[in-house]
Amino acid sequence: MSQRIEETVKFIKERITEIPRIGIILGSGLGELASEIESNAGLPYGDIPNFPISTVKGHVGQLIFGTLSGVQVVALQGRFHFYEGYDLDEVVFPVRVLKLLGIEYLFVSNAAGGVNPTFEVGDIMLITDHISLMPNPLVGPNQSDFGPRFVDMSEAYDKKLLSKARKVARHHSIHVKHGVYAAVTGPTYETPAEYQYIRTLGADAVGMSTVPEVIIARHMRLPVFAVSVISDLGVEGKIVEISHDEVVDAASLAAPKLNLIIRDLVQEV
Repeated sequence: MSQRIEETVKFIKERITEIPRIGIILGSGLGELASEIESNAGLPYGDIPNFPISTVKGHVGQLIFGTLSGVQVVALQGRFHFYEGYDLDEVVFPVRVLKLLGIEYLFVSNAAGGVNPTFEVGDIMLITDHISLMPNPLVGPNQSDFGPRFVDMSEAYDKKLLSKARKVARHHSIHVKHGVYAAVTGPTYETPAEYQYIRTLGADAVGMSTVPEVIIARHMRLPVFAVSVISDLGVEGKIVEISHDEVVDAASLAAPKLNLIIRDLVQEV
């Protein structure tokens, strides 16, 4: 794995002129932010050695380098999921690559189902903690050159970044929620009983990504900021039949507000 990562990092470094300071993972329906990056390099995943290929609608599949709010960033316009058939080493491979490219912070976004009864479709939830209901990407031999065998997760989501994000949201009069994100494997959406179970565990939203990426980021001591757009509701009396297209559409509607928060947060850090 280390050799594959080194090969990928070498390939990318030969094609960029600036070292990115912040890495951004754009979730379903949230790739619009990429158009606001003043790009000086765009690399399709298919052109990058050892990189997986995104197979899900709403995930373009491109690595974009450039400036956002005057700061050097790299954005993954599309991520990889366990349910696509990738093993977890492949799912988190890009996070390891971004760290070795030089990023100092990781921003992660996703579309999620809301299980908190106070949530509505289109809400933006700043993730304060998570519950993992999927395999851990660190199972197996530890790669000690990346991080320790046992990783502290008492602050998986950086409190300073969360505080700055709240400040940005208040400045723009954007109402945000806060909550716990539960990660499941998918690709099925949850049954009503599963929604209730996930809520009982203490989660406010549920989705099929993000947590493996965050675990690997913390393994490599990267501070993380993560946010969900509530794209559907898993609340009794509000559960309706849902499709991936509807999830993407709902996330896209909230994207302008989320993009504003991320743009200003990039500048703040």
